Formats: sequence, structure tokens, C-alpha cells
Amino acid sequence: MIEQVIIRYGEISLKGKNRSDFEQRLLINLRRAVADMPSVRLHKSGGRILAALGGADLEVVERRLTNVFGVISLSPVEVCPLTIDDMTAAAVSILRSEHESRAATFKIEVKRTNKQFPLNSLEVAAEVGGRVLDALENLTVNVHHPDSTIFVEVREDGAYVFGTKLPAVGGLPVGSAGRVGLLLSGGIDSPVAGWLSLKRGAELEAIHFHSFPFTSQRALDKVETLAQILANWAGRVRLHTVHFTDVQTEIRKHCPESLGITIMRRMMVRIAAEIARERKLLALVTGESLGQVASQTLESIRTINAVTNLPILRPLITEDKVDIVKRARHIGTYETSILPYEDCCTIFVPKSPRTRPRVEEAEQAEAGLDVSNLVKEAVRRTTLKTYVAEEFVESALPVV
Repeated sequence: MIEQVIIRYGEISLKGKNRSDFEQRLLINLRRAVADMPSVRLHKSGGRILAALGGADLEVVERRLTNVFGVISLSPVEVCPLTIDDMTAAAVSILRSEHESRAATFKIEVKRTNKQFPLNSLEVAAEVGGRVLDALENLTVNVHHPDSTIFVEVREDGAYVFGTKLPAVGGLPVGSAGRVGLLLSGGIDSPVAGWLSLKRGAELEAIHFHSFPFTSQRALDKVETLAQILANWAGRVRLHTVHFTDVQTEIRKHCPESLGITIMRRMMVRIAAEIARERKLLALVTGESLGQVASQTLESIRTINAVTNLPILRPLITEDKVDIVKRARHIGTYETSILPYEDCCTIFVPKSPRTRPRVEEAEQAEAGLDVSNLVKEAVRRTTLKTYVAEEFVESALPVV
């Protein structure tokens, strides 16, 4: 009977003196993921984390824990007494469930941390393997390319027997790398960039630019759905919705049409940087991919960057669209992103946008704008909503 789950983490184990901080953050995030399942108990054990189910639904626990950033794999384990008979019974049970009466090959791998156990690892493998062959006539041994590998860990408190390693999302625990501001549009790219930032341990606050009535309520609903999907991965995402209508109107009135996209992006970065200052965010994140559109040439990126000293992270900068779409499908944002509602980035698009704008000409083009007051007013009218993972208990999340 499966009573425990082994939770493995990869990159964290390479950390030096800070390793315990990362482990503690991961443990906190795992506990939040099952906070509504009080029977589940988690604790660190020998470079891994163990989850005691206490009668909780194994499939639900597996699904939630494999989606916690920082976890690379899980194994449901059968814990049995330290006897060869009990280890064999557990191995037979797992192999029988995997292969029923079909012909298959297997091998036994043993790790013995309990040095008081009278047999060494090779002897345990030979004993258990031989008895499995006697019990299951359809199986044969193949130590090089087996259909199934049964792992036996001989520990102080019992033998841990398992045959499955479920892949998990990997990365670093959310919250271990500080908080960032994600410029979230309704498109395909920026949600993926946000997800990748979560995977590297960043905590997200999304910043969306809304230009009602040029853009519709349905366009905003779409972005809120994307924020909820990201929150389902992160535990919680805050969404700042910036009233951007006045800024876009002023850009249309006072700036050359060919530089409209560049000036709009510069204003977005200024506003996002001001929100970041107020919220103590350490960097901005965008979904830009080099050369994808006019505002994503190196010249455009340099000209847009010039308005802030805040770091701007671009996780997708070297990705092509096919890979980004594949990732969007995997994380569950694609179907929402392709809904046909325009956002502020797709309205007022000039016929011939400058693809290689210079900083000096952008500054000259902005001469007719009251930049300071436009930024100040846009930030003042910004609204804030918080999205919590649908399966999380909000009270289990930290106050930020």
C-alpha cells in the first residue's frame, strides 16, 4: 500500500551555503500546495523531501506536487518492514500492477543507507530479484535495458520500495529569487515569459495596460484569465491594470506615427518602473523575442531600455515562435491567448513602423508629451487584483 511519496529536487542540491534556504522555501511551497489536505505531512530527509499521505488521495497529491517549481520528480513508495520477504512482496505488487500477465523484463536496484542491515546492496538485489522470478513467471531479468526497474532503499525506519519516477516541473522554488513585474499582454508570449520567470524562482506581479474603450472589457477579462492560470502555477499573482487610454491618445496627437510603437513601449516601461519602485519589485519581465516584430530589434530594445535603469529580463529573447507556442500549450495559456480580442499593443499600429529607432530621435519625438504627468496619472489610476491558485488555501500564502 502506498503511504509515502519521495520528492526529489535537482538544482537546489548544487547550492552551497544557501542550500538550506532554498530547501526551506521549497518545503513551504509544497505545504501550501496541499494545505487543504491536513493529513499530508512533509519533512526533509537525506537530501529529499518525504510526503506521508495519511490517507489522502495519491493522484491529487501527485498532480499538485509535480507542478511545484523546484521539484524534478516524485515516486510513490511502499514502506515495508526490513525483511527480504516484505521487500519481495512490495516488488511483486508493483510489477504485477505494471505488467499484469504480460511478458516483460525487470531489474532490482538497491541503496542501503542502513549499514546495520545484514546483507549488502548486491545481496539484497539478488535475493529480492530471485524471489520475484519465482513469483512472476512472465518476467525475466535484464540489467541493461529493463522494461521496469524496482528501487529498494534500505533505511533505518524500513524498506522503501518503488518503481515509478514521475517527472515534475523542475526549476527553483517560487519566492527564492525575489519579486518581479511582468508586462502582461493578452498575447501568447508574455504569459510564457512569466511562467519561465516563476520557474527560475521569481515571484510575479503582472502589469497590464488597458485602453478602454479602444480595447474591450473582454480583452481585459482575457488577461485576468491569464493571470489566474499563472497564479495556479505560482500560488498567487497580483495584477496591476494600468489605465493607458490617455497615454496612447497623447502619443497619437504629438508623436510621429512611425515612432508610435517605440514611444508607447517607452511609456509602458516608465509606468511599469514606477509601479516596481512603489512595490519594491527588483526587475521587469517582458515576452520579447529578438526580431519578432518592429519593437523587438536590437535597436528598438536599446531605445526602449534607455528610459530606465531597472533590469529588464527577457526569457524568450532567443526563442522562436514555434517553441513559444509549444510552451504556451504545455502551461495552459495558449487557448486563452489566441482569443480574438485586441489589446493596446495591437491598436494604432503604424503602416511603416521604424525598426531601427535611435534614442535621440525617440527623445525628440517625445518633446510634445508631458511624460512626467502622464506617468504619474497612469499610476494613480492603476487598479490591483489578486489571483490565488484555485486549489490553494489563501491563508497559507505569505503577506506581501
